[in-house]
Amino acid sequence: MDAPFTFGKQVAFTDFADREKDSKFLTDNLLALTNTTLISPRRWGKSSLVERVTSTIEKERKDFLVARIDLFNCRSESDFYHKYASGILSCATTRFEELASAVTKYLSRYAPTLQLSDPLGSRELSFRLEIRDTERSFDEILDLPQKIAEDRKKKVIVCIDEFQSICDYGDSLSFQKALRAHWQRHKDVAYCLYGSKRRMMNDIFSNPENPFYKFGNIMFLEKISKKDWVPFIEKRFMDTGKSICRDASSLIVDLTDEHPYYVQQLSQLSWFRTEDKCTTAIVKDALGSLVNQLDMTFSMIMQNLTVKQVAFLCAVSDGVENFSSVDALRKYNYGTAANVKNIKEKLERLEIIDCLPGKVELLDPILKYWLDNVYRK
Repeated sequence: MDAPFTFGKQVAFTDFADREKDSKFLTDNLLALTNTTLISPRRWGKSSLVERVTSTIEKERKDFLVARIDLFNCRSESDFYHKYASGILSCATTRFEELASAVTKYLSRYAPTLQLSDPLGSRELSFRLEIRDTERSFDEILDLPQKIAEDRKKKVIVCIDEFQSICDYGDSLSFQKALRAHWQRHKDVAYCLYGSKRRMMNDIFSNPENPFYKFGNIMFLEKISKKDWVPFIEKRFMDTGKSICRDASSLIVDLTDEHPYYVQQLSQLSWFRTEDKCTTAIVKDALGSLVNQLDMTFSMIMQNLTVKQVAFLCAVSDGVENFSSVDALRKYNYGTAANVKNIKEKLERLEIIDCLPGKVELLDPILKYWLDNVYRK
């Protein structure tokens, strides 16, 4: 029997819990060709949401093409242009011959090198381009979505994951200006840009001094609420001939602080341990197993932090609100009030904490549990 919970990969349609409002908002935006930025911490389901929405659009609207581009491990502008060109051309073709023809038609001046590979039986046609460092070269590649939209008489949706990666490129600001200058002129294209580093994404799209300011609508993906998680968990148990008591399903959500990835993972570990009916005792045993799995990972995180950074995490976990107060500085000993800003910025860059207006919290709820019940004991 297949496990009824999914985590660590894109969630299938049947595995979605709620997200109906988010799905409708994103769908309406993209169908209206409104550029949309989606921001949330890692493992909250951004990629799954975008895939769900765009796959539905592809299925129901034959006048739309969808290009999917992941900038993970794209470390330079050159890497970006190769990934971008490949993603755009792939969305407009379904056969190897079509892709080869499209590469020749749109990118022949870049001396493309075509290669057919067969990794794990997937048969993929890839290409490399000789991109000359000229403004004209960049212009033609960045305008590919609009050109294809005009040629095919269709609308194009361009989805770019880990978009904040462009901040690491040399002269990132000039690169952002180039992207914005082209993309804002594309009347038949919508851009869906999303990433997990909230602070960097916020700065790209919400800072009036940056090129992408007011580029389109911004979605801040929220956690799925407990009232939606509990019936979802109970139904998934029931669909597989098992059951779970209300206290146990509620405990799963509480222990994981509604974190989508961990709700699914702890639910699965509990499901594995259940023969007939899942109880709170089973959930607690599953949690112990999960904490043991992550013990080495969390220990390494602590080893790579300074003593003062760890002390600050303890303060965050304890719910401290005024980190610069005399009492907090004395109790946790993470330095002076002047150190607080630097510590917060460093931990936020490492994606360990999230700094919200008037609140700082640990991004990983199981790390918080481990910190309180293992590390500090």
